[in-house]
Amino acid sequence: MKRRSLLTVASAATVMTLGGVGYAAHRRSRNPYYQGPKSDHFDGLRFHSPDQAADKDLADVIRWQLSRKGEAWPAQFPSPFQPDKPPERVSGLRVVLIGHASYLVQVAGRNILIDPVFAKRASPTRFAGPKRVNPPGIAYADLPPIDAVLITHNHYDHLEGPTVARLWQDHQPAIIAPLGNDAILKSYDDGMPVEPRDWGESIDLGQGLAVHLTPANHWSARGLNDRRMALWCAFVLTSPTGVHYHVGDTGLGDGAIFREIRARFGAPRLATLPIGAYEPRWFMKPQHMNPEDAVEAFKLLGPGQALGHHWGTFRLTDEGVERPAQALEMALDAAGLTRDRFLALRPGQVWSAEG
Repeated sequence: MKRRSLLTVASAATVMTLGGVGYAAHRRSRNPYYQGPKSDHFDGLRFHSPDQAADKDLADVIRWQLSRKGEAWPAQFPSPFQPDKPPERVSGLRVVLIGHASYLVQVAGRNILIDPVFAKRASPTRFAGPKRVNPPGIAYADLPPIDAVLITHNHYDHLEGPTVARLWQDHQPAIIAPLGNDAILKSYDDGMPVEPRDWGESIDLGQGLAVHLTPANHWSARGLNDRRMALWCAFVLTSPTGVHYHVGDTGLGDGAIFREIRARFGAPRLATLPIGAYEPRWFMKPQHMNPEDAVEAFKLLGPGQALGHHWGTFRLTDEGVERPAQALEMALDAAGLTRDRFLALRPGQVWSAEG
């Protein structure tokens, strides 16, 4: 294949993987998802973090692709854990990784899915884009009754519209997402109710369980010209079992978002943190933590337990399939932390605690 053709294909795959890189974003002067008032993180057109990194552009993508030295992934990377068949309800806290950044959280008698993706590809198409290398850690048919679905942001490895629409049709859960993502989700089923919320807002799910939306150092896009037009977030779940802090995607930044979580909610009982999709660092650092960054976040948060996700299912970036787990162990060793305090989860793996 000629170099120009190869570059075109590689750049297209990158765009599909990361949800666009914003190099056509300047062409749009109206936000198609959200038309709310300006705020300290919304300028009337786009959302931004307090210290938003400069948007990557086409030149950055080309630079990455031309210098790319990524490690190959195997066609299959099966989990050592069998697919989980969760109980219908639990009174304490039970968490299982479905794959990549998708979790089932069972807490205080409620069942919550976070960023559920069951598709074979994390992509807007069925024929191209990052392909799943292991099956979901829970078969869709084995899901318990779902009470709520939480969406952190709109990248295709976190928001899979057909699955959320199917969940609505089968379970009628509450669907909670950051501002603007309701318009995206309703495009898959216009009868599906979505509760959009801003950073700092909360939703009471009953039985002492509440969901709080908090900032993350990330961005959003579904295509080439909608970068940062829908909000992104992390979630804090407060319940009788304690505090569970979940981040779908984030960069470490200056650590302020983690210090603020601890100041507001106290040290979490559980933190679920991303540890993958981080190479090359010059491209990924503002938006994705590497394992060393994740351990630094752990130290700032002070959780009783941390679980690592966003690795080992979809190849998004240049590091090898096992590198995040290996690097996490080395980072924990260097920090003087025992490895069991922060586990790199595999699909089907369960972590649980009594109430």
